[in-house]
Amino acid sequence: MEINVKIKYVSDMIGQEIKPPFYATEGSAGMDLSAAVEGDILLPKGEMAVIPTGIAISLPNSGYVAYIYARSGLGIKHGICLSNGVGVIDSDYRGEIRVGLINLGPEDYVIKKGERIAQMVFAPVARANLIACDSLDE
Repeated sequence: MEINVKIKYVSDMIGQEIKPPFYATEGSAGMDLSAAVEGDILLPKGEMAVIPTGIAISLPNSGYVAYIYARSGLGIKHGICLSNGVGVIDSDYRGEIRVGLINLGPEDYVIKKGERIAQMVFAPVARANLIACDSLDE
């Protein structure tokens, strides 16, 4: 399944010094997002930082959402995770996508310009009609 997503580069570095979001392999479910920063950012152990990606997106309609997930390599090797667990980009959000990171690893970590820091996955949305009841199915 494919959807058309509009992307706006809010940083002049995107497409020049920093890759726009991309699928690393044919089998990748998520597009890699890169750090759109001027220079290295020190992320001390136990600390958090919000890292710009230099992009904003427009989903086709309210039937879609973009999820921001940690990159497994950063989490497993260095303890770098998303500070909010999973980011949710709603269909009506038009601001820059920024990634909250936390360093849960044993050592300080340096985020480099253009480094892949997270991944973005697109998914359909099911909206629920909640129905009050006295009991639930087994």
